[in-house]
Amino acid sequence: MGQGRGPGRKSVKNKSIAVYLTIIGLLFTISVGWYVFAFLTQPKSASVQFDGQRAYTDVQTQVSFGPRIPGSQGHARVQAWMREELVEAGWQVEVQESEAMGHTIKNTVAKKGGENPQIILGAHYDTRMFADNDPNPENHALPVPGANDGASGVAVLLELARILPDETVPIWLVFFDAEDNGNIEGWDWILGSTEFVKTNSIQPRAVVIVDMIGDADLNIYKERNSDPDLTDEIWSVAESIENDTVFIPDYKFSMIDDHTPFIRADIPAIDIIDFDYPYWHTLQDTPDKVSAESLQAVGETLEVWIMSQSGQTTQP
Repeated sequence: MGQGRGPGRKSVKNKSIAVYLTIIGLLFTISVGWYVFAFLTQPKSASVQFDGQRAYTDVQTQVSFGPRIPGSQGHARVQAWMREELVEAGWQVEVQESEAMGHTIKNTVAKKGGENPQIILGAHYDTRMFADNDPNPENHALPVPGANDGASGVAVLLELARILPDETVPIWLVFFDAEDNGNIEGWDWILGSTEFVKTNSIQPRAVVIVDMIGDADLNIYKERNSDPDLTDEIWSVAESIENDTVFIPDYKFSMIDDHTPFIRADIPAIDIIDFDYPYWHTLQDTPDKVSAESLQAVGETLEVWIMSQSGQTTQP
């Protein structure tokens, strides 16, 4: 009789353990299911990924190619490099060639999908052939390195190309040629963007040009020829992520830049530029005058603005 009670207790104990494990398994399954449901149904959000240090490395790379004067070896090298970076980031790239004032213009255009753009982000990739603002007159016939005036805007666009998700409104990134050789015989300012507007029958709702935005002492004022509503929109974004010490809410300069042909075509466009740059068109426009922090402030502001235009939010 005593031997008969032992197996019975063991059987009851085993059943109790089985029930306990079943309950634990159900609770675990329910918990996992709840977390999966919560993850899939929460509002889409993307953390700010713009890497100012990587953009700064892109500035250094461009300057290492030498002067990027149209027709030069450095010009060809930066074109090939931009294409490689953009294709690797998943963009379709085309070079739009045209002629202006006897010069071949090569605008590099990066697209995703086949739709016409709602937003165009632009920067010029050429550099000025003469350092005619250099304090030393002996340097006036030498080419400008173009770390800030040219390379900084390109670097911001390339970094945005790497980190923007596919789920944005249709965007084109346009790297304009032949912007920077005005007041030189046989040349003029903004040849590339002028040709682009002539040859592309598109009507984006916003064009944003970035130029000279890498200055280590960055102060970006509102530009007087820019679309005021679009300007206020982006400056408000900058304020919301505490970049208002860089994006100063006052007007200062009136610029002829790559936004000008779009404004003339009644397309809302703005110029994000820091023209308080003592090394403009001098041999001192070198990477040590540029900072990763400045590139970060501009890049993350544009990222947050683009995501807001695409119905998504970002968490800086």
